[in-house]
Amino acid sequence: MRIAILGSSFEPYTEVSAHERAMNAAGKFGACATFIGSTREFNLQDGIHALTLEHYPGMTERYLKLIADEAMQRWPLLDLLILHRVGELHPGDPIVAVAVWSAHRGAAFDSCRYVMEELKSRAPFWKKETFENHASWVDKNTEAG
Repeated sequence: MRIAILGSSFEPYTEVSAHERAMNAAGKFGACATFIGSTREFNLQDGIHALTLEHYPGMTERYLKLIADEAMQRWPLLDLLILHRVGELHPGDPIVAVAVWSAHRGAAFDSCRYVMEELKSRAPFWKKETFENHASWVDKNTEAG
């Protein structure tokens, strides 16, 4: 299991592939489900120039580990990866990557969605959106959909 808060840009597919190779588990899983989230230029309004993500070091990692442990207990997973950016991001930048490996697709799909939804609703991240002439903190996440 790898959980990391990253202060600089990352390439999600490279990270997922590297983690899968490091697992040295070829033939032991039949499914890998991934979720890659990227920064949008819109949220409740259009024209976002940048998104700044802040977190509480130590606390955020503990929450992510708790979510990962819950997923590992609920589903028969071989491994799990969570990467999340902090700092200033721009539209199109990768913000989060979640990958789970399991023998079967059902557990992979269900656990990946669970991890992502729990991360969005429970992990202590704070977002500030910057527009052309102002910036504002985001009060709540958008609904799952």
